[in-house]
Amino acid sequence: MKLCIAEKPSVARDIAKVLGATTPKSGYMEGNGYCVTWTFGHLCTLKEPHDYAPEYKAWNLFLLPIIPKNFGIKLINNTGVERQFKVIESLVKECEEVINCGDAGQEGELIQRWVLQKAKCDKPVKRLWISSLTEDAIKEGFEKLKSAEDYKNLYLAGNARAIGDWLLGINATRLFTKKFGGNKAVLSIGRVQTPTLAMLVKRQKEIDAFVQKDYWELKTKYREVVFTAAIDRLQSAERAEKGLEYLKQNLFEIIAFEIKEGKEKNPRLFDLTGLQVEANKKYGFSAESTLNYIQSLYEKKHTTYPRVDTTYLSENLYPKISGILRSMNFYSDLTAPLLEAPIPMSKAVFDDAKVTDHHAIIPTEIPPTSNLTREEKLVYDLVAKRFIAVFYPECKISNTLVEGQVGTINFKASGKQILEPGWRLVYAKDSKNNAEKDEKEEKSEEQLIPEFTVGEKGEHEPFVHQGRTSPPKPYTEATLLRAMETAGRQVEDEELRELLKNNGIGRPSTRANIIETLFKRKYIEKKRKNLFATQTGIDLIDTIEDELLKSAELTGEWEQKLRKIEKGEYEAQKFKEELIEMVTQLTKKVIDSKGKVISFQEEKPTKSKSKKKKDTNPSD
Repeated sequence: MKLCIAEKPSVARDIAKVLGATTPKSGYMEGNGYCVTWTFGHLCTLKEPHDYAPEYKAWNLFLLPIIPKNFGIKLINNTGVERQFKVIESLVKECEEVINCGDAGQEGELIQRWVLQKAKCDKPVKRLWISSLTEDAIKEGFEKLKSAEDYKNLYLAGNARAIGDWLLGINATRLFTKKFGGNKAVLSIGRVQTPTLAMLVKRQKEIDAFVQKDYWELKTKYREVVFTAAIDRLQSAERAEKGLEYLKQNLFEIIAFEIKEGKEKNPRLFDLTGLQVEANKKYGFSAESTLNYIQSLYEKKHTTYPRVDTTYLSENLYPKISGILRSMNFYSDLTAPLLEAPIPMSKAVFDDAKVTDHHAIIPTEIPPTSNLTREEKLVYDLVAKRFIAVFYPECKISNTLVEGQVGTINFKASGKQILEPGWRLVYAKDSKNNAEKDEKEEKSEEQLIPEFTVGEKGEHEPFVHQGRTSPPKPYTEATLLRAMETAGRQVEDEELRELLKNNGIGRPSTRANIIETLFKRKYIEKKRKNLFATQTGIDLIDTIEDELLKSAELTGEWEQKLRKIEKGEYEAQKFKEELIEMVTQLTKKVIDSKGKVISFQEEKPTKSKSKKKKDTNPSD
């Protein structure tokens, strides 16, 4: 008998149906030489401090740092978990081969390996690795089962991540709570959580320290085009009035006129972060909500695996693209022009070198019916239109730059026109509100420019524009996700952002959870779409003197090492040793410090909390 272990019951049912294991049993399905069982996500977790020694139950500064000689795992304390594990344990003993059908990613690999380790599995193990849950994908996956050894480094990276988060989360949380919490609140510290909060606090302080100032700009209108003086903003109304009087005494002369035709590149396919960003911008969905919606679409077989960090497709997918486009009946008016000719195999879309575990998120050949919620329909629409748009021609534009002169003062104006919409046609029928919003944003920056002749002169209408400097913008979930992806750097260019992903903080699949954790701890709050650090969050970051804990860049370097472990380019043991050294030095430094105890706001107790202090989840 071959034993298949999926990550959740719904996926197990899909696999069992394909394999012909249709006889229901308690905790598994059986038939055709297979048993198909499941976990509920994590059945096992790393042991807690008191599992290594009873004295660690108490939070004591002088027992820190807690560094187990060998990290162990244990079952999560839950009756349902224990019951299902016994089923798996029994089946592992009876089977001749195990097929790991867990989620095809680092976390999925970790979940399954811990369960098999706990069940003392000594049977041969193979790996099912698929990017969608369609019947064809499952069949193809079983025809190409891989050796578990091929994914050993993926497990080592996941295990190193869990241990690293445990070492820092457990020790730093106890350390700062006992030193600065005043026995009133748990001060939660995390490898990704803390630098993320630090970015929000830094922005909050920039906003709070901002002093708004008035400024004046000289402008003029010539042939219905508004020109702006190419000089620094003026700091007083008097200087502006003097400039205005000067302009009134001179004619306007065109000194340069240039039209350049260019192209707007197609948008990229979605990775998880890109989809979360777009859904937040367009619909205000939180990162966690978007992850839940796209996960549901994946499980309903309408989209591919969502927890990905690439915007490219593998080259072997190319032959399937036309079939997927043909299946998208609801979008036939958009797909029909594409299907009239061969689909281009662009390196901007298909590139094996840019694909690791999975390709970008795209629709499958199974279109949705009436089984979707409103939110799932909106998220599917984002994925579907982006998939179609990447195969359209580039958008051709005309950029116009005009320079003029009034006396000795130079003026500039620019404009943009769309000559051939190309991929923009895909979004032409978006809702009226969004279209009007986009048009308004474009008009604020661009204007239609008529033909000018160098040397022409004429009367003009000079005027003074008074404005006020703007404070830095607060983070939204969209901009915070991008900041996490690039370790705090402001990057608009898609190519550069792709290069920085290896040094981002957190993983696409965990960033939403990190943001939700900050909300839960009451370190941040949301006002409309904007995120703000609370006084509790600000006080916590101010209390942490060690810049290492707050540095998004250094946390990004740790993330890069974890990715290197995945590739077999870095030793997991070395990563663990580096974290142990850092935690040891941090503990000594904080214990010896003379920082003051701060009164932090306490969370309201919930059923899962007691008055007794409890270790935070290491993954936080």
